[in-house]
Amino acid sequence: MFDKKTITDIDVNNKNVLVRVDFNVPLKDGKVTDDTRIRAALPTIKYLVEHRAKVILCSHLGRPKGEPDASFSLRPAADRLSEILSVDVFFADDCIGAAATKAAQGLKPGDILVLENTRFHPGEKKNDPEMAKQLSKLADVFVMDAFGSAHRAHASTEGVTAYLPSVAGFLLEKEIQYLGEAIASPKKPFVAILGGAKVSDKIGVIRNLLQKADNVLIGGGMANTFFKAQGYPVGDSLAEDQVLDTARELLEVGDTKLRLPVDVVIADAFDNDAEKKVMAMGPIPEGWRILDVGPETVEAFSKVIEFAGTVVWNGPMGVFEFPNFASGTFGVAEAVAESDAISIVGGGDSVAAINQSGLQDKITHISTGGGASLEMMEGKTLPGIAALQEK
Repeated sequence: MFDKKTITDIDVNNKNVLVRVDFNVPLKDGKVTDDTRIRAALPTIKYLVEHRAKVILCSHLGRPKGEPDASFSLRPAADRLSEILSVDVFFADDCIGAAATKAAQGLKPGDILVLENTRFHPGEKKNDPEMAKQLSKLADVFVMDAFGSAHRAHASTEGVTAYLPSVAGFLLEKEIQYLGEAIASPKKPFVAILGGAKVSDKIGVIRNLLQKADNVLIGGGMANTFFKAQGYPVGDSLAEDQVLDTARELLEVGDTKLRLPVDVVIADAFDNDAEKKVMAMGPIPEGWRILDVGPETVEAFSKVIEFAGTVVWNGPMGVFEFPNFASGTFGVAEAVAESDAISIVGGGDSVAAINQSGLQDKITHISTGGGASLEMMEGKTLPGIAALQEK
């Protein structure tokens, strides 16, 4: 399935290898609060170190305005990597220019250097060829291992491939194998679970999945838009009026495949401590809003999931950040974990829900990219992958 060259297909001994990682990690008081993404890059980093490469890591972090901003520095990520590996990790105060060049030239085989945030330059997001060329001058080879940024054509993800031999890292390879395989030739029955707030973000995904999946289970705020499209008043629930026609069309196309909640948990305010009640799906009273799927929905969805061969899940079933409205999301998480299906979970909120419920070890693959995994589910080609060398 994966037809791109990887780091095992090239000689990295004594070479400067520029690796685009996804170190876009949460920080608090200059410390990394969740190092999942750093750990996800370890297999690639360790392989390169063991094969005597001079490893140069680059990444973006947060959304600085195209200029240096100390609160978005990657130095804490470099420090955390150093702690995890118990080795010195060098840091350059810029990703291009004199500081980066000097640091890259001073490396010995097995050394690791982290460059400063690529988004401190406006050229990163503009995919500026000049910036890409400067990045490429630091190295002999480029390795793309940031699946979470592979859907963006930026200087450090796609631009640099024009100037260096470019291959995939292990994380990227694993993501494409699982997600690509699941969408292209899933073990049947193929069940997709989609949640989250907005239908508008996922119209293309739903369209593509309705052609491929046996069942598409809808929860979260996006279900409200479908309810409204069916003519139900939804009270104060979040719903997107501008896509009601599209929702009707998807309901027609989806016919028996598209499954909506049969009962919901409603609240009289958007608050964990709001008064709540469970009701069968019907007109929602004024002043009330849907904040979760109900127990009968969890049971109905679980029956579908139980017999699945492949399950792909993106987006929570309700406002699971409120413990009183988390049982729908956790109930579905449990069903996915208990099933014998190949299970793939993507998207920050669904991954957070799986981790909170402590079921991560029972999921076949937890994806590191929300936007990237959605674009793959939509059947799109990701620019950061398309640009890599074919096997």
